Amino acid sequence: MKSMCLFLGAGLVSVLVGCTSITPVAVAQVGPNPFGIRSKSSKGELQVFSCLTAQSDDQNQGSTDPIWLQHTDYYIYDLRHKLIKHVDNTIGHYEEAPRVVALPAGTYLVKAHANDYFWVDVPVTIEPGRTTRVHLDDHWGMTGDAAKLVSLPNGKPIGWRSEDWKPSGMN
Repeated sequence: MKSMCLFLGAGLVSVLVGCTSITPVAVAQVGPNPFGIRSKSSKGELQVFSCLTAQSDDQNQGSTDPIWLQHTDYYIYDLRHKLIKHVDNTIGHYEEAPRVVALPAGTYLVKAHANDYFWVDVPVTIEPGRTTRVHLDDHWGMTGDAAKLVSLPNGKPIGWRSEDWKPSGMN
């Protein structure tokens, strides 16, 4: 009886802890690399390195088929929270690189899975001829001036701070 109560208690704690991670984490606005190159395109590009998930041809059902990693799908919304696009974030069956999406210049909201977080809401700035990259898979090793980087609450940087973004209360 004691062990059953222990298991039920542990299960309840797991459920309560899991529920807190369902609320999306919001971060500052991410923009293109300020040192990156600019093309002459009238559109900009978005590339989201969302959380990696294991894939296999047999869905990991016990065979020795190889396992590879792919970035999870994500969603792009406009500022009124209207869905613009669901992004299948793979470019090939075995390819790990995330898809690059062309978008008109503007500000969008990306809702994606991140390592250590279930959902993350990332506002992004898309500029003509530039690529905005969001790194939610813990593989971006950029360090530097914290004022120029956007980080998750755990301190891991995910992208360059948008030049348009200002902390609330500033004009």
